[in-house]
Formats: sequence, C-alpha cells, structure tokens
Amino acid sequence: MKRKLRSWSLPLICLVVLVMFQAVAAASEHPLLEAAKGEGKVQYYANITGIEPVMEAFQSQYGIPAEYTRVSTSVYVPTVLTEFQAGRLGADVLQGPLPILQILKDAGVLAEYVSPQSEQYPEWSKDPDGVIQQFGIEAVGIIYNAELVDPKDVPTSYRELADPKWRDKIVMPDPITHATTITWLVGLKEHVFGSEAEWMDFLRGLAANRPMFVASFGPTPGPIETGEKVIGISMPKYIVTKAPAPLDWARLDGEPLMGSARGIAVAKNAQNPNAARLFVDFWLSEGAASILANDVGEWVLYEGVYPPIDDIETAEVIPLRELSDEEIQHWSEVFQGIF
Repeated sequence: MKRKLRSWSLPLICLVVLVMFQAVAAASEHPLLEAAKGEGKVQYYANITGIEPVMEAFQSQYGIPAEYTRVSTSVYVPTVLTEFQAGRLGADVLQGPLPILQILKDAGVLAEYVSPQSEQYPEWSKDPDGVIQQFGIEAVGIIYNAELVDPKDVPTSYRELADPKWRDKIVMPDPITHATTITWLVGLKEHVFGSEAEWMDFLRGLAANRPMFVASFGPTPGPIETGEKVIGISMPKYIVTKAPAPLDWARLDGEPLMGSARGIAVAKNAQNPNAARLFVDFWLSEGAASILANDVGEWVLYEGVYPPIDDIETAEVIPLRELSDEEIQHWSEVFQGIF
C-alpha cells in the first residue's frame, strides 16, 4: 500500500522547526524535571511491543534513563503482585490492558495521579478515581493481502468471513485458548449481530472455513504476508510494523473495529515517583502518541492523532468490555464445540 508524500513549503518547515524548538524548551521547564533527575531513572513495566522509540525520545528529551521490562499478559498480574507483596516492585510505571490494570488497582498496587495531559483524552477514558488513564485501543479487524485478494472480494462486513470462498484462506488466534480472541468474538455478538442465533450461525460458518489457528495476534500477519493465507482476524497496526508487506485492512460498512483498551498508571510506593509522573506525562503527550501511532501503528486516544494507514481515521474503534474469568471459561467451552 503506497501513501502519498506531501509537499512542504519553506515557511511551513520553518514553522514546524519553531514549534519543535518551543516544545523542547517547554519540556526543560517541566515542574517535575529537577526532582526526577535527582531520582536518576524511571522503571517501566508493559506488555506492548515496539515502543523503543518512545523510550528513546523520553531519555533524549529529559536526560533520564527509562528502563523497560516487557511482561507478558499471561504472567503480568502474578509477577507484579508477587513483587509488590514482597515490597520489591521493580516498576515505577505500569502499562497494560485495562482489565489487568484494574486488577492491580483493586489490589492496591497503583497510586493516584491525574496527568495534565489527560485533558487531551476523551472523558470516558479517564478513571473516576484518578488512577488509570486509558491511552489507546488494541484495535482488531480484518486484514488481507492486497496483492492476492481482488478488491471486489474484500469484505465489507464481518459476516463475509463465513463465506465458503474463504475456506482454508483465513488465519486467526485460537478461539478456544486465546482470551482476547474469545472476548473479541463475544464483542461481535454484542456490537455487530442482531441476535445470538445469527452470531452462532456466523461462528459455525467461520469454523467451516477451517481457519488456521495461531497462539495470539502477533503471528497472524505472517501467513497473510507470505500468501500461505490471504486474510485474517488481526490488527491493522501490522500494516505499519510489517511495511512494506502488501497488507491492507477491510473497511467495514457500519461495523466497528474493536479491541482491548490500554492504560497507564503510576505504581504506589514507586522508587522514583517524580520520574514516574514525568514519564506518564510524556507518554500521554502528543509527541509520544504520534510516535506510537506512526512507528507502532497503535490506535491512540489523543485527539487528532492517527496511524499512517489509509482511511483509518474513518473507522469507528470501540473498547470491548472486560469478560469475567467465568465468562471466558464458558465461551471457551462453547467455542470448543464449534471450532
């Protein structure tokens, strides 16, 4: 997929340079900066990939090292709770899917902090207790190989994934073992299909097309890129991270992209509390949101910032509700009987 390059006039370039200079100057005057420098670093736990450019930008802007520890979703809660209960939590800042942060909030792991940057985020994204700030949605939809799928065959509805023409051509995360996919499929029932009976018919049709199952969303774009499969339930952000692979996303007629909301919070009793708050302010800033969108393809909630994916600003993207462990188990058993 090719994007058109914009022509920049000299006055506009000068204006951009001036704005960047002013932003750097303003950053040096951040009220938390001196105290944060005295602490020496910030330690960050997250389960998001490809964020090294944000970490580097923070250190470049403030001169404070940011140490990033990636903790996988499956062990995130037990890892953090074990460290916290032992009085040795390594994180100053924690970021992850909203349900995970909500568990940690309920366990007393997170501190109150409302960043001034939160003013640039929608009201629904703000924690009424001032603890967690949602900053993005891990949007899931349909992506496909733009070289192998005829434009007239590109789905305009999720329902079309049940069309027999896609038999043996689909890849998706395992709907029996992957909790996020279970949640997403239930989201279709709640936001797309008019009745549970219609939804169940769709699931049976999708299963009849014998999709390839992979462990999570991460491996889904690979088979589409190589042509082993041509379409999949996946994340549009891979159009950015896998570029120049021939990937595109299906523009759905009146149906939303859906995904898990992601949030960020300061740890209670953080070793470096001022650096932690400074880091959260930076993470929620327009500059960091733009890096996440442009370099990682993330759907961020900062107003007016979109990933460089054609037409993505036209999509409706909604957060999915959290399913209980009991609901996940129930639907896993149901899907096992279908898929």
